[in-house]
Amino acid sequence: MSSDKTRKPPKTVKGILRNIGPGMILAGSIVGSGELIATTRTGAEAQFDFLWLIILGCVVKVFAQIELGRHAITNGKTSLAAVNEIPGPRFRCRVGKRNFEANWFLLFWFVMFLAVLAQQGGIVGGVGQALAISLPITEKGAERNHFISASISLEIAKEEGNRERVLRLEQKLQQIGNPPKAKDDIYWALLITVFTIFLLLNGKFSLIEKFSIMLVASFTVVTIINLWALQSYEAWAVKPEELMRGLSFNFPEIKDGNNPLITAISTFGIIGVCAAELLAYPYWCIEKGYGKYVGPKEEGDEWVKRAKGWINVMHWDSWGAMVVYTFCTIAFYLLGAAILGRTGLVPEGSEMIQTLSTMYEPVFGSSARIIFLAGAIAVLFSTFFIAIAAQCRLCLDFIKVSGLATLCSTQKKWALKIFGIFLPIICVSCYAFFPKPVILVLISGTMQAILLPLIGFAVLYFRYQKSDPRLRPSKIWDLCLWVSFFGFVVIGLYQVYAKLLS
Repeated sequence: MSSDKTRKPPKTVKGILRNIGPGMILAGSIVGSGELIATTRTGAEAQFDFLWLIILGCVVKVFAQIELGRHAITNGKTSLAAVNEIPGPRFRCRVGKRNFEANWFLLFWFVMFLAVLAQQGGIVGGVGQALAISLPITEKGAERNHFISASISLEIAKEEGNRERVLRLEQKLQQIGNPPKAKDDIYWALLITVFTIFLLLNGKFSLIEKFSIMLVASFTVVTIINLWALQSYEAWAVKPEELMRGLSFNFPEIKDGNNPLITAISTFGIIGVCAAELLAYPYWCIEKGYGKYVGPKEEGDEWVKRAKGWINVMHWDSWGAMVVYTFCTIAFYLLGAAILGRTGLVPEGSEMIQTLSTMYEPVFGSSARIIFLAGAIAVLFSTFFIAIAAQCRLCLDFIKVSGLATLCSTQKKWALKIFGIFLPIICVSCYAFFPKPVILVLISGTMQAILLPLIGFAVLYFRYQKSDPRLRPSKIWDLCLWVSFFGFVVIGLYQVYAKLLS
């Protein structure tokens, strides 16, 4: 970062709003896997009991997000370069003519990185499912859509007590018989992957970023309207006592061997800003220009003023994005609890998108599927595209930080293009061989929940060992960092117990 590119931070609200952006990129990538898939699944299993945990999962991570961003823009170091400096065991080996070296944190990040690729396979599979429902490629695909749609509508009719519709749907299912097997979702997922690779190779990220955020915002507004309109239907309305129960730190009972807490903890790992996005956020801050605007660290007061000013902009960016995705998360959770939870429908397998679309049926009727599918395609593709773009940057940085390669600027551009080809192919391959998007997403959620306490430790290390004393935050902020860290530890330890030891 050269000092001739420094810039004074904006002081007015209007000026600050013009300079936010990294947080909204995260918001655009968050809605797909965390909110649309995992949050609704938690609502379906736990009903209203875990509303408090969902809100906590959105808010508690922002402190770590800001601290990681603060360290990046004031020290000029990326996330992986910073965490590789954390003391502890290091792994060294010879790879060809290069010396590979990485600490314990970097190695665990790489394991999580592989899980994130599987998660994105679930995301692109969700896009494929949505398109397979909208535009089935094969005749078997169309027949399977009719069967699944009728089966789900039957459950809705039973919950509403509509006997005439129940009889009609039961007769229809008897006429259809057993649903045929179809792979239209995989075909569409492959096509979407090719389209994503084309966009990544042609560098149209800024345009797609703005377009994706617009689509996500539109779908979120429709979802909130849907939740509001649901209140006029007695069978589906969210009652005040249910909201109070959801905010009362309750834990639902284990039913049929399924523990909703395990799903909720996995969801905690990926709702709001997940572990992968916490580490990706500093890269977007650097690309936005916050780091070069602050400039290299200097002794004078001018640098301190610039640093504090741009950190303030980053606060606005992070908290503003948090408000957006928290409202979105609450809306999806309440829809999942109010409709899927009451009908006993749990989104899973190749029927995930069909099941999720039922959340819009009581309000929008026959138009529900079209509205939901359009929104689902928008948010899931947005998540897939932005997440892959972020993982390409992290993967490239991993190669540099670990010593596997030293690349000039031209080589970095070519390396990003190469990753832009291979990473999407790996993702779609995960779905093609294991077409269960919810499980793929929750596996990643588990790994990210385990990584959260490590990120919490890294944040505290940066705060007390690496931060400039002139930029020292308040004691209240430090307290929030510690609360965030202990929350991460509890979540991580429970995941280890629930998934690995029990």
